[in-house]
Amino acid sequence: MIPAISATSPVQSHYLAFIEALKAEGFAGELSPDYANRTVLSTDNSIYQVLPQGVIYPRHRDDLLLITALAAKPRFRDIVLSPRGGGTGTNGQSLTDGLVVDTSRHMNRILEINVQERWVRVECGVVKDQLNEALKPHGLFFAPELSTSNRATIGGMINTDASGQGSCEYGKTRDHVLALQSVWLDGSLWGSEPLTDEELSAVCERQDRIGEAHRVLREIAKHHGSAIKEKFPPLNRCLTGYDLAHIYSQDGRLDLNSILCGAEGTLAFITEAKLNLLPIPKFTALVNVLYRDFDAALRDATELMKAAPTSIETVDSRVFALAKNDIVWHSVADFFPPVDESVAGINLVEYTAETEQALEQKLAPLIEQLNQVKGQTGKNCDFAVVRGQSNVNKIWGMRKKAVGLLGNVNGEARPMPFVEDTCVPPEHLADFIAEFRTLLDSRSLQYGMFGHVDAGVLHVRPILDMKDPAQITAIREITDAVVALVQKYNGLLWGEHGKGLRSEYAPAFFGDLYPQLQRIKGVFDPHNQLNPGKIATPSNDHALTPLDAAPTRGDEDRKIPVQVWEGYSEGMFCNGNGACFNWNPNDAMCPSWKVTRERTQSPKGRASLIREWLKQMTERGIDPVKEAQADSGFLRSLPARIRNTLKNDYDFSHEVMDSMAGCLACKSCVGQCPIKVDVPEFRSKFLELYHGRYLRPLKDYFIGGLEFMVPTLAKVSWLYNGMMRMAPVRYLLKRVAGMVDSPLLTGVRLEQALSDAGILWATPENIAQLSADQRARAVAVVQDAFVSYFETHVLMDNLALLKQLGFTPLLVPYRPNGKPLHVHGFRKTFTQVAKENAQLLNQLTEQKIPLIGIEPSMTLAYRAEYKKVLGDLAPDVQLIQEWLAKAPWEYKAHQPLTYKLLAHCTEKTNAAASIKDWQTVFARAGHQLTVVDTGCCGMAGTYGHETRNRDNSEKLFDMSWRKQLGEDGQHCLATGYSCRSQTKRLAGHQLQHPIQALLTGN
Repeated sequence: MIPAISATSPVQSHYLAFIEALKAEGFAGELSPDYANRTVLSTDNSIYQVLPQGVIYPRHRDDLLLITALAAKPRFRDIVLSPRGGGTGTNGQSLTDGLVVDTSRHMNRILEINVQERWVRVECGVVKDQLNEALKPHGLFFAPELSTSNRATIGGMINTDASGQGSCEYGKTRDHVLALQSVWLDGSLWGSEPLTDEELSAVCERQDRIGEAHRVLREIAKHHGSAIKEKFPPLNRCLTGYDLAHIYSQDGRLDLNSILCGAEGTLAFITEAKLNLLPIPKFTALVNVLYRDFDAALRDATELMKAAPTSIETVDSRVFALAKNDIVWHSVADFFPPVDESVAGINLVEYTAETEQALEQKLAPLIEQLNQVKGQTGKNCDFAVVRGQSNVNKIWGMRKKAVGLLGNVNGEARPMPFVEDTCVPPEHLADFIAEFRTLLDSRSLQYGMFGHVDAGVLHVRPILDMKDPAQITAIREITDAVVALVQKYNGLLWGEHGKGLRSEYAPAFFGDLYPQLQRIKGVFDPHNQLNPGKIATPSNDHALTPLDAAPTRGDEDRKIPVQVWEGYSEGMFCNGNGACFNWNPNDAMCPSWKVTRERTQSPKGRASLIREWLKQMTERGIDPVKEAQADSGFLRSLPARIRNTLKNDYDFSHEVMDSMAGCLACKSCVGQCPIKVDVPEFRSKFLELYHGRYLRPLKDYFIGGLEFMVPTLAKVSWLYNGMMRMAPVRYLLKRVAGMVDSPLLTGVRLEQALSDAGILWATPENIAQLSADQRARAVAVVQDAFVSYFETHVLMDNLALLKQLGFTPLLVPYRPNGKPLHVHGFRKTFTQVAKENAQLLNQLTEQKIPLIGIEPSMTLAYRAEYKKVLGDLAPDVQLIQEWLAKAPWEYKAHQPLTYKLLAHCTEKTNAAASIKDWQTVFARAGHQLTVVDTGCCGMAGTYGHETRNRDNSEKLFDMSWRKQLGEDGQHCLATGYSCRSQTKRLAGHQLQHPIQALLTGN
């Protein structure tokens, strides 16, 4: 497919030599010069794409000391190093054509929590939400809030001096840094904290780089103090990085951390941080204020600030409309007043307090103020008050998703982050934004806006098609105009997201003070090795990277033909927001990333690889869309596939395949990614082509054909089960077919079970025999291979409950669903199976009989995979809880019980409202159902049965499910067959399906 690349260049050879030297020195982490890792880390959350020479994953501080000491040797003084944390930067801060040093994989330990003194010590790779989860039992939290908190690392926050929501109350990251441990480019280690004059004098006596750095800072503050004070406005979002205005703290101590915070890895590697902590507010409320004019929302924010809130955030109508069409809306819809399309802006006003009485006292003036002006021109049209930390956090979750949601607009043009981080005095924000909008309107550009109006920061993202060279030129024009506009209002271009590849404007903003930045850079990094081209250069011999000199993703994407781009659209629009790098083990998003911590094993990684693969295919004159449509024939292509497999030549497709093979096809990315990147869909397309060139493993045929074989195998279940228990068969299954084991058949004869239960098949003949009343209460249950043949009792219990509730349950004759075929790339066969199955199911729909399914992943295939190949001919099959939540029935429980629901990943991320339907059903039955937050159980269809996945499957189960189940799993219910199977295999608990709990509780 994509044969061997050309011989390495001199530059590549030099970097490979550095990597080999590191290995020889005893480097303990991973060294990855492979093309897959380089490709995935060539992008972040910005518009840029810069291919590194390799990726280094240090295991600990000593690895960083090795890297810097080696890079300081004369032989390697041209080696470029760039630190990387969560990779969520919007300005290309961590992008480099040198070596990426990713500290997030291993250096992520929380080292020490001091509750009494309210501080914590952490390694740089700890994720913000990970830290706050550990602090929560102590009633403490790390305050700076940002939209990427579930994947942003503490090291990344320090390197960009990050802040976000509530910064007027809590400040920026720098305000909470007590001490830093950093590795300098000469291989030295330094712990920095504010120094008294006596301590500073002692450090300045040192005759090394550390002493020189402190002498330079002392001199800059002494000789340029008045110029610094005059230059920088007193903004909440003051300067980030090389913060000259805060060389000395308020108590008169020199604080090196003010220089390191926001330095974006251009000065040193941050390894550890000691952070100040705050008590979690005991009571919180959020006032959602709606406006019919966005300008009114901005201008009214100034009035709202007079009511002394903790924070005020805003979103415009575009962002809010996108939120209403996202999975997140199901969790917050009840907290807003009725919203129509005329709403053009929303202010989210937060209050916190230590007592409920104090909270209400804070709220009262604002509520009175809003009621008095409600409906007036330029004022709110409605508002709602939401109380309680849990409810408020759900709304903040929606606001956090705004960044990603903006990327989910229709069409090729998408909102782009390149002038989205401006900061002006809050009292000037409305006027500034009015001129900003005029600037974009004059170019007929659409845009989306959201941000922190209390701090004067509004994120504005113009919508551009970066594949269009004519539109790329607008980047420079718009940026220059915005820079002038920011200077007019005495603001800053970089409010909170750092400078990165927008550092070109640093000399203009620093003016006569820019040479002092160069002095600082020169002391720390005299040879310009650390993240060069950003913030400052060590001398005029080096240049900052011009805004339009850095390559963009659009430059690479336009190399892919339109028909190919459209054919793989499910992965083309990933904007790098990194929602798939979610830290939380109890969140369903991308289990393969969580268990491996490899970015190639993530939706963003897979989308990056598929784009590069398509580009390389195009460069070799291959059209993947046409290749997929061609039918080379299994036997005709067999000799070529055998030859290609045996040759084992380098092929970039193998690296892509390794990434795709680790995907569980759980579809959590589809539901939770704000861009709706659909890895299982483009993965299926890739597998189809890949296995057109290389042999398939035998397990694929076994898994793909299982749905077709089970009706026959069920007739001799004793033989099948007996063989599966035999050691020689299990050995062959593992060694030859790549399967650890296979589930056992129940051995129940379905025909006899239906007859005993008085259940009819859903055939035209049986339907015709129903009375009018029976037909009105008829519902047809669609079979799937797993429940029907491996959990027949679950199927029969579902039918029994439907009958008990007064319905006329019918069972649709078995047909293969085809989802396993789709998962493994048998796309042509899947399409044929889907057509045949849909024909049968649509006949029942035409007779006005509702169709329901039991197994979530198989049922949801009808509205996803079937819809893609059949369009409007895809049958309408509801999940059983979706239908029961609306159907008329009565139920009397013997005794009200409380249950815990552990939902299937695909179900809770792709049909989020259906989880609430389960709670509705149980409430109608007199029971209470609590939904437990869980990640993936680790099975995902047949994933957990495959040999290569067994270890990761068990690790995933241990990460979330085992902990949530408790000792005995009592009162825990699971909706997914794979989840119940995995729990039985690994924990010995036989969980009930929710319907079974209703049946036994009646």
